[in-house]
Amino acid sequence: MDEIRNKVTESALKVFDLEDYYPTRRIVPLDISQWLYEGFILKEKEFRAALKDFPWSDFENTLVALHCSTEAILPAWAYLLIATHLNQMGAQTYIGSEQEVIKAHYQKTIPQLDFQEYFQTPVILKGCSKKAVPEEAYLLALEHLQPVAKSVMYGEACSAVPLYKEKKQ
Repeated sequence: MDEIRNKVTESALKVFDLEDYYPTRRIVPLDISQWLYEGFILKEKEFRAALKDFPWSDFENTLVALHCSTEAILPAWAYLLIATHLNQMGAQTYIGSEQEVIKAHYQKTIPQLDFQEYFQTPVILKGCSKKAVPEEAYLLALEHLQPVAKSVMYGEACSAVPLYKEKKQ
């Protein structure tokens, strides 16, 4: 009886899994409206006092999704003042929803990766993940893989969809 061989592991095929780069730090939403008079009006003196007395240690080494749940019009310095407190806790601050924080994380992380290990090799951009990887992250990964890879496919080795194949010169 013939031995069963895993031809995928024997091939030059490499898998690029975006889930490997998913944020590992906890993402914490922070609503600015809690420090506004009636949720809408920023009174500078009271705002500064409220920020001074807030338990910032709860945000140590987190990714913060800073937002305002009301339609208050805020000066740019309000976000910056909050960020000064968060920076002291080692937090990374983003303006927007938790999903926008994840997108921003990928936009920051992917361009910093070394894609040379995929040079002239067939690559599968892994499509099935347990975590909610944003679609924009796949576009960004493809943008970096395509110039170096011999070919790029999407999905799993057993059912990959071809996306790109280098043209022979």
